[in-house]
Amino acid sequence: MKKGLSLFLAAFALTFTQCKNETYQTASTTDTAVAAPAQKEYKYETVPNDPLNARVYTLDNGLKVYLTDYEDAPRIQTFIAVRAGSKNDPADATGLAHYLEHMVFKGTSQLGTQDWAKEKAELDKIEALYEKHRQTTDPAQRKKIYHQIDSISGVAATYAVANEYDKILGAIGAKGTNAYTSVEQTVYTNDIPSNQLERWVELEAHRFGELVPRLFHTELEAVYEEKNRTLDNDGWKVMETLNAAMFPTHQYGTQTTIGTIEHLKNPSITEIKKYFDKYYVPNNMAVALSGDIDFDEAIRAIDAHFGKLKPSTAPTFTVAQEKPIAQPIVKEVSGPSAENVSIAYRFPGMSARDAQVLSMISAILYNGQAGLIDLNLNQQQKVLQAYGYDNQMKDYSVFRLGGSPRQGQTLDQVKDMLLAQVELVKQGKFDDDLIPAIINDNKISLMRAYERNSERADAFVTAFIYDIPWADYVQRPDQFAKITKQDVVEVANKYLGNNYVLVYKRNDKNATAEKVEKPSITPVPVNREAQSAYYSQFMAKEVSDLSPVFVDYKADIKEAKLKNNIPLLYTKNNENGLFQLYYILDMGTDNDQKLGMAVNYLRFLGTDKYSAEELKKEFYKLGTSFNVSAGGDQVYVTLSGLDENFEKALALFESVLQNPQPNQKALDDMVQGILKARNDAKLNKGVILNQALVSYAKYGPKNPFTNVLSEKELKAVKPQELVSLIKSIPTYEHRVLYYGPRETDALVATLNAGHIVPAKLKPVPAEKVYAELDIKQPTVYWVDYNMVQAELIFLTKADAFKKEMVPTIRLYNQYFGAGMSSIVFQELRESKALAYSAYSSYSTASKKDRSNYITSYIGTQSDKLPEAMAGMQELLTNMPLAEANFDIAKASLRNSISSERITKSSILFDYERAKRLGLDYDIRRDIYESANSLTFDQLQEFQKQFVSGKPQAILVIGSKDRLNFKELEKYGKVKQLSLQEIFGY
Repeated sequence: MKKGLSLFLAAFALTFTQCKNETYQTASTTDTAVAAPAQKEYKYETVPNDPLNARVYTLDNGLKVYLTDYEDAPRIQTFIAVRAGSKNDPADATGLAHYLEHMVFKGTSQLGTQDWAKEKAELDKIEALYEKHRQTTDPAQRKKIYHQIDSISGVAATYAVANEYDKILGAIGAKGTNAYTSVEQTVYTNDIPSNQLERWVELEAHRFGELVPRLFHTELEAVYEEKNRTLDNDGWKVMETLNAAMFPTHQYGTQTTIGTIEHLKNPSITEIKKYFDKYYVPNNMAVALSGDIDFDEAIRAIDAHFGKLKPSTAPTFTVAQEKPIAQPIVKEVSGPSAENVSIAYRFPGMSARDAQVLSMISAILYNGQAGLIDLNLNQQQKVLQAYGYDNQMKDYSVFRLGGSPRQGQTLDQVKDMLLAQVELVKQGKFDDDLIPAIINDNKISLMRAYERNSERADAFVTAFIYDIPWADYVQRPDQFAKITKQDVVEVANKYLGNNYVLVYKRNDKNATAEKVEKPSITPVPVNREAQSAYYSQFMAKEVSDLSPVFVDYKADIKEAKLKNNIPLLYTKNNENGLFQLYYILDMGTDNDQKLGMAVNYLRFLGTDKYSAEELKKEFYKLGTSFNVSAGGDQVYVTLSGLDENFEKALALFESVLQNPQPNQKALDDMVQGILKARNDAKLNKGVILNQALVSYAKYGPKNPFTNVLSEKELKAVKPQELVSLIKSIPTYEHRVLYYGPRETDALVATLNAGHIVPAKLKPVPAEKVYAELDIKQPTVYWVDYNMVQAELIFLTKADAFKKEMVPTIRLYNQYFGAGMSSIVFQELRESKALAYSAYSSYSTASKKDRSNYITSYIGTQSDKLPEAMAGMQELLTNMPLAEANFDIAKASLRNSISSERITKSSILFDYERAKRLGLDYDIRRDIYESANSLTFDQLQEFQKQFVSGKPQAILVIGSKDRLNFKELEKYGKVKQLSLQEIFGY
């Protein structure tokens, strides 16, 4: 992703309808005495019955433009896609496409510079030195050259304006400014207010017209850190090992998106420029937009700016032909995380008919509810976890199976069980009604997906990158719906044989990890107060304002009473035939640890009429699903799906709550699974830092995270105890939330008839509250974990929640620690190249009478930890002052809120959140109204009063062999914590 990298998993939503036709956009006429200048007519394609009602244009220079109008909010999701990914990297410069992605954010000869002539002279020197560095093998000479690069980079940076592109996007209210590179594509993302479309188009056309690789060596260090993060991630290592064995000839396996360590150490600005000139041409690119769009205005703006880009023929990609895999290829990967096994098969690329059948095979095996793996392995608890999915690419596809063993199980046993499910498909041993249910489920998934502009625009990206005409893409669901059981069996037997790659992921806490060594980098200036002439002119252009719309809980939520005075809150779905139903109880696992165990147990139980497996099938056939979850202080009982089957699903749903049948074996298996999952959690560095350590620092050894039953207590629980707890859920006071197409009276009547409750509901028990610790003295808590990087969090307990502080907090976060134009990102990444990821957030409590917390994170190479800690601490203590950044933060806040719309079921949950904070109105109103009046002096005073100098708990995870403990001691008393201490078991 931006400045980052994303694995593209093509779990494609399938759409409906038939053929295309062509139409023309023409100028409207008016009664006027003077003829208006003729406007250009734009030819576009449409497809009958297209659920997106899309228009697909091709500009004169070959640029594809996909537009769909969806007015859920006055915002537009934008994707700019380039058919150039890591498979297009030169073999001697892998990672180039990804690194270029980072450079495209650095500006142009006009954007991001104070004096282009002087800056260019220095950039040319840097480029030449990198070429010399690349061709030099003597270590001493290389070091000398890099010292020159570092020195000249400091000079060049004095003329640059760091993050000026990001500043513009922030100021206009954009969100999700990012990008990702994968094997086939590089895609640039933004979510913008609709009134900013023309300015956004101008800006994007400008930056895609010219590449200026400024601030190159600090950004290269960020990519080094990104590489180190992948080296610390066992999942990435498994994926790369699997791909290398699956594709020994094709670039899918011979190259990785982020590149090799050797190539990262020897970058070439010259090669990056060549790549940009070859592939970043309009006839190899697409602009995909979904949102509040006027088609005529959008295409004219895009043509006016992107139409100026000159076309050129992009290099033809020659697909390397892989030989068939004759027998299983077995590989091993070792690392500190939990063990697992992966199996992968090679299939044809996405456009092939067999690849569509693969999508069906994938869903037959694993769909989250009623697939063979779901029912035969996960539901029956024969493994700790198992899954399967298809990753469809342009030249080839991959079908991957994976599983984690239970205690005492071998990876081979998991492998054999996964392969046994494949054999069932090959033999056609699955229910005849499973394929129709999968087709139905895909229709539902598509309805849900197309409620989001990001999914709508992403459908365009998929069609473009995989070179699928939009008419053909729209027809894919019809083709999918025609797949027969015979098709499945034939394709499964054709591809799913003894021709797989098998990767064993072994647990080894002491496994040696590679790393990219830290080069010597001198921090460069970011010139916060400086502005390019382009920036000044751009920001001076006026746009029409958008008026904010706040939720009016009384007007936007209908209220009614069900029998026994149960509150019903609902909003109507006017878009499609889907519903969401919730029963919410204000009690949870803090009150009773067994409650969480009970709702987990429910997944494995049948009723007096159906077995557990039969229940899953019945819900799946109805196009519905149910779930019961318990948090610390709430229980959520959820039913969702097709409203046309609401009555049947509700009856089935209620029978599950009323008549769960105890099952001793299911309980025994579940307990063993819980114990294994707990052990695996201790091997997960994300869980260790973000959950276990944070909870320990906030509450001490006895905290919500450690509030679990001991092994002895788990094994002593009886099935009937848990069944009784399940049955008791509807007997407590609760409220019902509904989002769907039903009218009030019909909904109330259906729920009164179908929702089974006793004559008198019991009050929920008083909440158990964990006392928050006062962090009075600076303390460093650290946990040993074998990793290349070190990750740390500065945690400060702040004041209790006060609604009056919320506007200032939001503005402070926008200015200081959120996003790529924030102070934290600029200083720690852009200037000092200390981290790939760094942020700081003053987080408001989720409930009244609870404390706010300041959480500041940085992940960096272990030998850079002292500099990273000093850098973050300095920022928290002495916040840099930049009036320009403050003005951007204010504009961003107002523009974002004025274009936000809380709709659909989100209205209900926004109300739920407000109630927990003691509010009866949309707090965004206060933020918006205060944004203009808040001054920089007030923000500085807030920082001095609530942030600077406050005692901190500093949480660190890293390898004891790599951490600098003398440096850690500068920040407080250092205390090593064992996994048992922070996990409570």
